[in-house]
Amino acid sequence: MIATAQFDPGLLRRYDRPGPRYTSYPTAPQFHSGFGEHELRETVAASNGDPIPRRLSLYVHVPFCMSPCFYCGCNRIITRDLARGETYLVRLYREIAMMAELFDRDREVIQLHFGGGTPNFLSPAQLAEVVETLRSHFHFSESRERDLSIELDPRFITPADVGELAAIGFNRASLGVQDFDPVVQQAVNRIQSVEETVAIIEACRQHGFRSVNVDLIYGLPKQNLDGFSKTLDTVVQARPDRLAVYSYAHLPAMFKPQRQIEEADLPAPETKVALLQMAIEKLTAAGYVYIGMDHFALPDDDLATAQARGGLHRNFMGYTTHADTDLVGLGVSAISHIGDTFSQNPRDLPSWQIALDEGRLPVFRGMALSEDDQLRADLIQSLMCQGVIPIDALERRYAIDFAEYFSDALDRLFPLVEDGLVRVEERRIVATSRGRLLLRNIAMCFDRYLDPAPVPMASRFSRAI
Repeated sequence: MIATAQFDPGLLRRYDRPGPRYTSYPTAPQFHSGFGEHELRETVAASNGDPIPRRLSLYVHVPFCMSPCFYCGCNRIITRDLARGETYLVRLYREIAMMAELFDRDREVIQLHFGGGTPNFLSPAQLAEVVETLRSHFHFSESRERDLSIELDPRFITPADVGELAAIGFNRASLGVQDFDPVVQQAVNRIQSVEETVAIIEACRQHGFRSVNVDLIYGLPKQNLDGFSKTLDTVVQARPDRLAVYSYAHLPAMFKPQRQIEEADLPAPETKVALLQMAIEKLTAAGYVYIGMDHFALPDDDLATAQARGGLHRNFMGYTTHADTDLVGLGVSAISHIGDTFSQNPRDLPSWQIALDEGRLPVFRGMALSEDDQLRADLIQSLMCQGVIPIDALERRYAIDFAEYFSDALDRLFPLVEDGLVRVEERRIVATSRGRLLLRNIAMCFDRYLDPAPVPMASRFSRAI
């Protein structure tokens, strides 16, 4: 039984510090230039030789956006020149052909996701061409559980376009909203009406999409409880199948667009915590289940049912129901996770283009996971998806004594036990209802790449495991 999330403002303020979102472990900053095209080719060949090769998930990155959103930290290129999309596709098709020839043809594609940027910068006809190109090079599953998903900006798509996407085969969509308050929208340079957004949600339903996700952000400039309350009420009335409610992280030194935001306009820390509390209370009252790491879903949605049966997975696309797959990233900045390796394409467009023009796979960094990395990745995956660290299973799988192997991590975890974020049970560690909102803080105790936080006392906690 997954614990529901219990809101504790004091604990949230105390544990409010930067940390990874753990869409991977190790996280992307650990990737290095020693892993390149040669290593990627060897990795794919080895994965083809597995006794039962994994199915494939494909990710396609479309980097272009029509206008800048000041809060954004994504890898994107601002342009209104639609011809740049066509030029981009020429190289993307080269990459698709080069990557596809590495994989055995009988490996099924069970999932395809378009992210960005703004994938609907491309027209429905162009998106159809991309999907058809992928189909001609990869073997797509015909299973009913196959997912074709796309991130949509409702400002630049029509209900008629949604019908064309459905005809292509798309059956899941994610819509950026952030906040409907006009004052907040002005402050972040994203003017988006309720009417155009709801029209796209309804069009997705009309055309048979299995699920619609809506993204919100709390902590944006000019945001207040009254305005965000109205946004939440509007979204709940539209009844998307899934919601992501992200915390805005103001990092103008890292993300240039955020320099357009006045720090004085950001809500006070206590207001930001109250915004989160209100979101949790309203969504829970409306029947949504807290999945973890800012995500909510209706009880009959695939994410909720996958979590209930232990089949939820987390990767660079967020939470997914397709756990046992190799992820193939295509396009500028895209990340692949094949076997026990990660690899990433260049984050800048010219380097990606040059590699493909020279006939090279555009890999600029990555890493092969050590056995320790694999163990910790397994542990963090279970924690992020199920809220549980399964001690017995990890000891059997990796032939370790858990308490001895993780003695330092357990010392770091001890204050979280005392604060009621985790509970030690018979041969497992469980995130409590108070800890469900702080999963990343729990995971950080087991991340060997982070600078260890000072431990207030040497504990006997490890000997109790």
